[in-house]
Amino acid sequence: MDDLRLGVDVGGTFTDLVALGGGDIITAKVPSTPLDQSEGVMNSVRTAEIEVRNVAAFAHGMTVATNALLERRGARTAIVTTEGFRDVLEIARQNRPSLYDLAIDRPPALVPRELRFTVRERMGPEGEIEALDEGSLEKAVAALKEAEVEAVAVCLLFAFAHPEHERRVGEVLRAELPDAHISLSSEVLPEFREYERFSTTAADAYLGPRLAAYLSNLGSEVEGAGMPEPLVMQSSGGVVELSTAASGAAACVLSGPAGGVVGAAYVAGKSGYRNLLTFDMGGTSSDVAPILEGEALTTTESTVAGVPIKLPMIDVHTVSAGGGSVAWVDAGGAPRVGPHSAGADPGPAAYGKGGEEPTVTDANLFLGYLQDGATLGGEVTLGRERTAEALERVGGEAGMDALKAALGVVQVANTEMVGALRVISVERGLDPREFALVAFGGAGPLHACSLAEELGMQTVLVPKGSGVLSALGLAVSDLRRDYVTPLLASLDDLDRKDLESTFGELEDRASEDLDSPEFHRRADLRYGGQSFELMVEADDAENLEDLAARFHDAHERRYGYRMDGEKVELVNLRLTATVSVEKPGLEESEPEADAERGRRKANFDGEWTEVPVMDRTRMGRGSEVEGPAVVEFAEATCVVRPGWRGRIDEVGTLILERENA
Repeated sequence: MDDLRLGVDVGGTFTDLVALGGGDIITAKVPSTPLDQSEGVMNSVRTAEIEVRNVAAFAHGMTVATNALLERRGARTAIVTTEGFRDVLEIARQNRPSLYDLAIDRPPALVPRELRFTVRERMGPEGEIEALDEGSLEKAVAALKEAEVEAVAVCLLFAFAHPEHERRVGEVLRAELPDAHISLSSEVLPEFREYERFSTTAADAYLGPRLAAYLSNLGSEVEGAGMPEPLVMQSSGGVVELSTAASGAAACVLSGPAGGVVGAAYVAGKSGYRNLLTFDMGGTSSDVAPILEGEALTTTESTVAGVPIKLPMIDVHTVSAGGGSVAWVDAGGAPRVGPHSAGADPGPAAYGKGGEEPTVTDANLFLGYLQDGATLGGEVTLGRERTAEALERVGGEAGMDALKAALGVVQVANTEMVGALRVISVERGLDPREFALVAFGGAGPLHACSLAEELGMQTVLVPKGSGVLSALGLAVSDLRRDYVTPLLASLDDLDRKDLESTFGELEDRASEDLDSPEFHRRADLRYGGQSFELMVEADDAENLEDLAARFHDAHERRYGYRMDGEKVELVNLRLTATVSVEKPGLEESEPEADAERGRRKANFDGEWTEVPVMDRTRMGRGSEVEGPAVVEFAEATCVVRPGWRGRIDEVGTLILERENA
């Protein structure tokens, strides 16, 4: 195929590839290579046997930044801040991870106290109060050189509104420390609230050197192979150029999960579904997100690995329940799952690579949902005998045999994932019964029907490329940039002209960065006296009263009440600029004569049943399946529970419906 759009997503366990062109989909799944993830990227291209000269565009999502935060393996980072504000990162907010646990503490700050330095200066709401003292800046630079830091976050008071001092500090640091990564809060996050601004900027500096080194290496590998320079997925759901991603690491911490949400919205939209809950279950974790009217919801209130990052991100909630999550028994004798994962190496006990602890994958294999002897990623062969031994060991600690242990592991994992889906639906004021569940990732379709039953949902969508849907989302992602500027004012006192001129300034900046972008306006609003805001659409608001009405509606949906008589305050204006990419169509072929590849025993709710095993590659447009059954995709397996039936639609999505719907 010519003019291929290529997407490659690096996960914790597998690296996925999708190439789109001419209505066809080429897919590949290979084990990830944690020591050098670019090696896994190139392995996936070779496995797919793609002619690199036919690749017209290449988009990439990865877990480099995410893993660096989770494992606290970023750069040696320092902070330069206003005198008297050295401990903002430590003081943080008064909220605690567990309100009634007096012994628990927050994760340590990314920058230890000995690497936080100050300069004498002061900006206020109206501008300069005290000039920047060059002598204190010289001392800070000398201390930074002595500390041999790799990155510096510059976070001065009121720099979001008056960045002059911060820019001067950044200018000196870039001249004196040419090898260090320098992040300015006025460039990373020009918003008020010191702690969130400091935290986001510190994360950007902390992650910058590692992400830049990885992307530089990847760029060289890709260029050497004769492919286009990669575009990189941001947490907000759009791609940016390699250089932009390397200089804005904090915007890429949810790069991989964002691709899955974009892919789910695209494929489900082709099938006529626009209100969705997405469920992406991989080897290490499960990610869930809401989609309303075909658009992924974004938030600026994300916390990743205990670090608040106040940049626009797709509203993804993650739990540590993946196929590789390890099962264990707690002190009370109850089965538990995660957060520890067997990862790609050694992996679950079934892999036969040295892992001895049972995982969710082992439980699914023992229950007959996965095929004994099946090959994953072209390199891993599942073995049920190894799984049984591992389940016997962990089950013995709780007085259970292997079967009860397997059922318990699956149920505990399902409970974790149902809880995550409730967070992004019920806790957002959304009724999951009014949504379809899109299941993807290598393990997502195995659990989808069970989760839908728990939530009262009637429809499950399993896309044709469900095992590699994050990579598909990358291949169809638009170029995107996000901009924000503070504008603190009551809507009653604000002049509409001020609103338009401020949006106009953001649009001018976007037009310099992108070629003929489309604009999407949003505003952060709150009731007077509230501590935090809600983001509302501002595109077609003809007057400020429209903005206020939208805020009242959003507040009622989120919190269950509204205060129509209260003044509404504007806090920030946001602009999203996008350049659409060509999105190839999806087409499903006619089915082959017989899609049933055989039968095997599977256990549903404690009862063994012989079920048909369907080969998805032989199914086609109009093919039907009735539960209980197992449908084996190229990169995933779907369990159709009793009481469910489905069909393949015109774009290749398996649409499952509960029979009592």
